[in-house]
Amino acid sequence: MTPLFEKVFRETTPTAPLSIIALPGAVELAQKIDKYLVEWFEADKKEFKKDSYIIPCSFPRFTTGDGKAIINETVRGRDLYIIVDVGNHGEHYEMMGIDIPKSPDEHYADLKRVICAANGKAEKITVIMPMLYGGRQHRRNGRESLDCAMMLQELERMGVKDLITFDAHDPRVQNAVPLMGFDNFFPTYQILKALSKNFPELTFDKEHMMVVSPDEGAMPRNIYYASVLGLDLGMFYKRRDYANVVQGRNPIIAHEYIGNSVMGMDIFVADDIIATGDSVIKLARELKEKGAARIFITATFALFTEGVDKFQSAYEEGLIDAMVSTNLTYRIPELKGMKWFVEADLSKYIALIISACNHKDSVSGLLDPHEKVQSLIDKIEKGKKQNP
Repeated sequence: MTPLFEKVFRETTPTAPLSIIALPGAVELAQKIDKYLVEWFEADKKEFKKDSYIIPCSFPRFTTGDGKAIINETVRGRDLYIIVDVGNHGEHYEMMGIDIPKSPDEHYADLKRVICAANGKAEKITVIMPMLYGGRQHRRNGRESLDCAMMLQELERMGVKDLITFDAHDPRVQNAVPLMGFDNFFPTYQILKALSKNFPELTFDKEHMMVVSPDEGAMPRNIYYASVLGLDLGMFYKRRDYANVVQGRNPIIAHEYIGNSVMGMDIFVADDIIATGDSVIKLARELKEKGAARIFITATFALFTEGVDKFQSAYEEGLIDAMVSTNLTYRIPELKGMKWFVEADLSKYIALIISACNHKDSVSGLLDPHEKVQSLIDKIEKGKKQNP
């Protein structure tokens, strides 16, 4: 823990006994979070010490596909944190003898089932949903559903007090539930730490590196990276064919670049989601044609909906040097063998968030990692001076 939260942890008392429920698909992340919490409570809050804060649950299915949730331990009076990964298509269930991968809809249904199984007995329910369900459908164009807004309102009606998410596609969706807690965190520090660990020779200054936004929608997060790192910022905007719709979206005709020259510069590109990867590979190709040196792609959620072959080809071609992402959602097994893939672990960060909330302390210090990023850059520069 940071010195600030060590102080909070030692000088305040939990509002209620802590419990965690991990839905299928989020168990691995929950176990890592649980390890930190067990260690911290053992050191400073022995009266609340447990071997594990994860409550065992099961989610059986009938052969028709109908499901239910069973909580195998009391949650009465508990400060309950439910962790769900709506993007984990590696989870399956059987219906009519057919093996079916779970979609975001099935994960969301399991979340509602477990909240219902808690029967309103928990002191407080917080949902940790790193990738927001329906988050990409954040605004209405014509006669369209607003799934994310509906989900938030439904959870609020079910008694959820807070929702914790990461890098929401459009955080303004929280306007749908103005009286429910909605905290949107960013993995800025953890991504930069993972990148610098794997590429210790990187120099974070204006002479050697630039930040480039892949499109106008990603500008806020790239502006933040450029600001905390003190780097220049460029941007691509997508020229689309609005006369046609392909796979639910208007196809991109061209990427147009706006900004300073990238000649000889290392390029840092940040986005929230990598789906097919087509856009960022095209972007990398255009940056290379403009004379860019190394290109580092980062995304909070690396989904790779069409596999890793495109990125592997781009790496072998020299278009990208690394793809940095997090363990906040399911990573397809093929990623483990890829030299270009770097994973940033967010389990300690989430454990800090849970402990702060459990102690009824402010999370504002965790929402803005500016000081930690600056400390990381100073540490990198100091190490270079000591080992030139």
